[in-house]
Amino acid sequence: MTLTYIFHSGFVLETELSILVFDYWMDPSGVMNGVLRSGKPLYVFASHFHEDHFTKEIFEWMKQREGITYILSKDIYKHRRASKEDADVWLAKGGTWSDDTISVWAMSSTDSGVSWIVETDGKRIFHAGDLNNWYAKFLTDDNPDQERYSFEMEETFNPIAHEKQFLGELKDIRKVAGSFDVVMFPIDGRVGNGYTLGGRQFIERFKVGLFVPMHFTTGFESSWRMKEFTDEKNIPFWEITREGETIGI
Repeated sequence: MTLTYIFHSGFVLETELSILVFDYWMDPSGVMNGVLRSGKPLYVFASHFHEDHFTKEIFEWMKQREGITYILSKDIYKHRRASKEDADVWLAKGGTWSDDTISVWAMSSTDSGVSWIVETDGKRIFHAGDLNNWYAKFLTDDNPDQERYSFEMEETFNPIAHEKQFLGELKDIRKVAGSFDVVMFPIDGRVGNGYTLGGRQFIERFKVGLFVPMHFTTGFESSWRMKEFTDEKNIPFWEITREGETIGI
């Protein structure tokens, strides 16, 4: 089994039986050229409608090959980013789907859409989408239990309430699975102080075979800060250095 980093939160997981693509956005190194030439069944996931996790470009792939199954979060359809017939499977939190090759659970997010649990080839995979403790930097303020307004997110939020929601989502995930062979999780230095907190809270609650940072566009080294925490837990960490890089699992 191999995992290839495409860009931002986009990955290709290739197993003996199939290929899974998560949250494709851009492909600066041309990873998908080889993927689309493969004869293996292809499963394409998009966790939510934000443009850095979903693009209609994925539907163009059907013109190049057969055997593609699109598994998309229902919020993509709700926000009219795609038509109902575009996807083979539409899932919201709590939804499940399976065929002879993979089994899928749609879990929740602290932003839009869902996170994914996927079982295939005897492995269990987690892709967080935009599930994270996004406002961790405000938890050290004098009054964290107070509403703020984020111009970046264009929403009002309460840092403590947001963290409680995040930890609640982790509890729901544990009801489905307590361990993962691979976890892809946002470690985004652009968030500011405390940007590793969500990842740390995740590895404190789950057994993880390999931790993979994501949700960054530049500055790979900033995500490596998470390695000191995975090392404490004896969890392998992928220090991604470039788009198109591949690791064996």
